[in-house]
Amino acid sequence: MTATFRVALLFHLKSSVLNLLQRPFFERPQVTEIARDLVGKILFTEIDGEAVSGRIVETEAYAAEGDKACHAHLGRFTKRTKTMFGDGGTAYIYLCYGIHHLFNIVTNQQGTPEAVLIRAVEPLTGTDVMMERRNLNKKARNLTAGPGVMSQALGITTDLNETDLTLPKSPIRIYDDGFRVMTSSIETGPRVGVDYAGEDALLPWRYSLKGSKWKSPAK
Repeated sequence: MTATFRVALLFHLKSSVLNLLQRPFFERPQVTEIARDLVGKILFTEIDGEAVSGRIVETEAYAAEGDKACHAHLGRFTKRTKTMFGDGGTAYIYLCYGIHHLFNIVTNQQGTPEAVLIRAVEPLTGTDVMMERRNLNKKARNLTAGPGVMSQALGITTDLNETDLTLPKSPIRIYDDGFRVMTSSIETGPRVGVDYAGEDALLPWRYSLKGSKWKSPAK
């Protein structure tokens, strides 16, 4: 993040604090706790010379054990899932239906394949760049409300899979600006598009910011 952009972001947020989340935040053992705590944090990207940011308003948790919806359920190790076995704080980005680049954050300790899917953000800075990437002419919900469109708006693709999110010059980073989300402001519900997981599809592991118009439209 350039010094100029950092100042602009802090001014936009009306905050004097902007702390890069470090590995211990992501290495905690409860993926559901991390998914909940990520709501309200700042997702920042600096890709192709363009810096943009948004506040995370919706996430989903995926656990290594007892969760048939997880790609690495029962220790499934494939070319795609190997990233999930890495360090907490690593980007896990995969293609959905061959077109949507979905951005996840690996959690827990190395060897325990868990992750949090970032489903939606509220645009903060660089919205003109996001709109150009999405071929939109106005700032509307379909700019970043949904994991596929969000990644497109922020310039995130599978080329950035395995990115270390905890490095100061990483192209994708997560910041804490001091914005606090009360437990009463978090809504929970079942995850989207995981009907194949049977009873695990009903787990209330989707977390969103109550009242946000930037949550994904999926039910």
